[in-house]
Amino acid sequence: MASPKPAIAVVGAGSWGTALAMQLDRSGTPTLLWGRSPEKIREMKETLVNSRYLPGCTLSDSIRLSADLESVVSQADHVLMVVPSEAFADTLRALQPHLTANTGVAWACKGFEPDSGRLLHHVAGEILGDDVPLAVVTGPSFAAEVAKDLPTAVTVAGRDDEFTRTIASALHGGRFRAYTSDDIIGAELGGAVKNVLAIATGIGDGMGLGDNARAALITRGLAELMRLGQVLGARPETLMGLAGVGDLVLTCTGDLSRNRRLGLALGKGKDATRTVAEIGQVVEGINTAVELHRLAEQHDVSMPISKQVYGLLKLGWDAEECVRRLLAREQKAETS
Repeated sequence: MASPKPAIAVVGAGSWGTALAMQLDRSGTPTLLWGRSPEKIREMKETLVNSRYLPGCTLSDSIRLSADLESVVSQADHVLMVVPSEAFADTLRALQPHLTANTGVAWACKGFEPDSGRLLHHVAGEILGDDVPLAVVTGPSFAAEVAKDLPTAVTVAGRDDEFTRTIASALHGGRFRAYTSDDIIGAELGGAVKNVLAIATGIGDGMGLGDNARAALITRGLAELMRLGQVLGARPETLMGLAGVGDLVLTCTGDLSRNRRLGLALGKGKDATRTVAEIGQVVEGINTAVELHRLAEQHDVSMPISKQVYGLLKLGWDAEECVRRLLAREQKAETS
């Protein structure tokens, strides 16, 4: 007889947090879901629907919903954070006092710490200390498809093997596969960089540059990711797996991607601020483009596509001129 799964507190009731809570519950994991808005949580309890983020997707009444962070964390064995990367550190500090000695912390956030460019496991380690096991959940996964129980595969990466397997087991089941890895650097890097490259491919498609251009942007974008990964200590096989190329392809080609949708709008000459407001959720690639540019400069890594996205978003560069710059680069060996 299988051992009962540990209770997981999902911190963050946006689209991805709600979808992961639904998957945890489907896989037989006792699940709690925290949201910061008491009114929104009250509505979700009454309707069993997250009407803002996942309309039409019904939650199980066995998911315990609450706006009380202390209550949710204290009732769980482990925590799964699903918040924007810009809120990652503050959320960790808020939940830290409620963690027990045996509580592990995982997250399904994709980005860098703002202003420092640090990967999130560095931030978590600094705040929580060395004794708290950590893991990241990442890979090609749109929240709406997970909520609808469509087939999905992700990577759970961490350096504590037992905790990594625990989180993967809690999620794994039915149409959802969770693989494990000990390369947390590669897993986090792939999940962050792909958002910037998705903006780039969206811009190309918005400008009508064609399928050839999209394929080139994805492939050369992957080369940028591999170069940065080599410098930061990521393993190539991780970046060629679900957390890297898998997430990259999905986010660059799937129109559920917020980053791709922003790029499409920019390629059509639309305003970025207005587009983000219309999307109605955080577009991680905007802040990630800044930190990625900083990392590339710091480590002297050539990332020309990412640089053009940064220039367009933050320096007011023109999309047509960005394309001209990329096409005017010198001829070179593909693998250099």
